[in-house]
Amino acid sequence: MLSLTQEGAAYYARIAPLLRALDEASDVVQPAATAQGMLRVTAPGDLGRILLEPVVGRFLPLHPGLKLEMSLADRHVDLIREGYDIAIRAGQAADSDLSARHLAELPLVLVASPAYLTRRGTPDSIDALRAHAHVRYMLGGKPFPIRFANGAVLNPESGVFDTDNSVALRIAALGDLGVIQVLRLFVQADIDAGRLVCVLPQQPLPLVAVSALHGFGRQAPVRARLFIEFLAAELARLA
Repeated sequence: MLSLTQEGAAYYARIAPLLRALDEASDVVQPAATAQGMLRVTAPGDLGRILLEPVVGRFLPLHPGLKLEMSLADRHVDLIREGYDIAIRAGQAADSDLSARHLAELPLVLVASPAYLTRRGTPDSIDALRAHAHVRYMLGGKPFPIRFANGAVLNPESGVFDTDNSVALRIAALGDLGVIQVLRLFVQADIDAGRLVCVLPQQPLPLVAVSALHGFGRQAPVRARLFIEFLAAELARLA
């Protein structure tokens, strides 16, 4: 695989704003309602999979002149050095040199299967939850803590199953393995159908901010603006 030298990377970082400025200038002549050209997007794997269906099913048919490249990965990419146009981030957006657009705030939820709760009992407090079996989400090789809106934190000491994927979390919960912490939109259909049950609903979890970051400066091109607006509307519908 080819990669830039240190000098080449530094040069690219300096000229990238000029290239983007040219891109913005050419974009001015496009009709305001159309998206044309290439758009490279990176998004967290699980959230990206949720958004793929509406993007493919509704956004792209409206903009036949747009070519979309979408990478689904949980790592934080360097937009400028890696040549991406937009990064969708869940959680705190820390890239101060990039322009950020707040898209939504999504609720987390604790859920388990009815069969598991029948077998182990339903916890009625945070302390009682500590004794339960946990399916833990791993981030950077470490289990993601359960943080409650009231400031309490629970760090499950051991998990019956550990994974870095929300699809695997859901499958484990449906398989009666234990309690999971997950974005509610991933399991809303299971909650509605009774396949999963909310645990400690009286102890809400904090909302997760979702943002779109880009390096276009003050005026992003039409294709980027329309894509970001579409995602904001879609997340508002799903939240």
